[in-house]
Amino acid sequence: MKFAIKAENISKQYMISDGKVRHDTLRDQIVDGMSSIFRSRKKKENGGKRMFWPLSDISFEIPPGQIVGIIGQNGAGKSTLLKILSRITQPTLGRAEINGRVGSLLEVGTGFHPELTGRENIFLNGAIIGMSKEEIKRQFDAIVEFAEVDKFIDMPVKRYSSGMYVRLAFAVSAHLKPEILMIDEVLSVGDLQFQRKCMAYAEELKKRNSTILFVSHNMFAVKAMCDRVIYLSEGKIRFDGETAPAIELYEGEYKTSILQWATNTIGNDPSKWDVFVEDVETSDESGEQRNLFDYGERMKIRIKYNVRKPIKNPNFLISFIRSDQIACCNYNTAMDGFVVPALDKDGVIELLTPPLNLVAESYRIYVLVRDSSFEQLYCAQTAKIFHVRHDILNTHFGVFHEEGQWFMPQQNCAVDNHAGLLPPLSIEGRGLSV
Repeated sequence: MKFAIKAENISKQYMISDGKVRHDTLRDQIVDGMSSIFRSRKKKENGGKRMFWPLSDISFEIPPGQIVGIIGQNGAGKSTLLKILSRITQPTLGRAEINGRVGSLLEVGTGFHPELTGRENIFLNGAIIGMSKEEIKRQFDAIVEFAEVDKFIDMPVKRYSSGMYVRLAFAVSAHLKPEILMIDEVLSVGDLQFQRKCMAYAEELKKRNSTILFVSHNMFAVKAMCDRVIYLSEGKIRFDGETAPAIELYEGEYKTSILQWATNTIGNDPSKWDVFVEDVETSDESGEQRNLFDYGERMKIRIKYNVRKPIKNPNFLISFIRSDQIACCNYNTAMDGFVVPALDKDGVIELLTPPLNLVAESYRIYVLVRDSSFEQLYCAQTAKIFHVRHDILNTHFGVFHEEGQWFMPQQNCAVDNHAGLLPPLSIEGRGLSV
């Protein structure tokens, strides 16, 4: 067998009518509603209807035993591709060839019957992918132990929390001896400890020569797991190759996009917002643009904005959100004592951060514009990604590290903090260690 997965000129078409996209799942509808604002699509007008192509002419071949990451912005076609490869939906054009038993974890709810218990769903899923009852019994205890749901295994899964649901779904998909495992962003529902547990188990599957497709926005997870990355952009393959250059290309091309939760307040058409962030740049104190910073460095963030309607008492907010969706810190002009004059024309505002004491990880910048009382929202967008680097500090140490004062009263002495484990780091001679 020369390949585990082969895609040949796969394209998928949906019809849009009355401003709505017909998709297979509610999740697709939400993703498309958020991302279609920022991308152009092939259109064909036909009595008020047009055609939407989430995938266009996708071709690749994956050998057995390879872990392949699939990355791209929301709406790039990642989930649609996995549904086609999992036989959940059919391509409009092209074909996919799969050699091996497939396990898939595409979204919360896929493959489970809500009225059945966890125990019953394990046997149901095993039967669906072609396992015998005896095979399932041999794996049953390992599945329950991995999912950490032993106390709830005889409870209907409709009563499970989303975290319990995902843990059991992954355990079933991974332990029922798949030769090909497809994992969507659904793992982000689980906690950080479980995500690491899943990544470690994926490495075990790789040693057994299993093929894994992994869709994620978490570039740390992609870098840690994947031998190869396929980068999708607007339904087409933008890059297919080694992991590091793929991630660098993806992060370098990332554009600002709206935060979905804000659309109920300010609408889902940013062209009608009072203010809109056009671009966000990150640089060091000298003004050299980069997105990799050592622990303890300061970062300058430059925001270019467009004003469509005058705003009195504006308040700019910048938040750093870690790749595991933990909100780490926030800066805002109102609380930081910087008075922004009324906005009546396009402009630029800059923030120079204190020394970055965040642990080594990747962070996305969120930019919001409110009024100074935090009541009115004018703009809410995500922006670019940056990385913090340190040889020791990572997420096991929490969110940030700052020196404390240590004393030993019995010995009447204090510890010299500057003789500790956190010497200043030099960028020279170091690779992108993220």
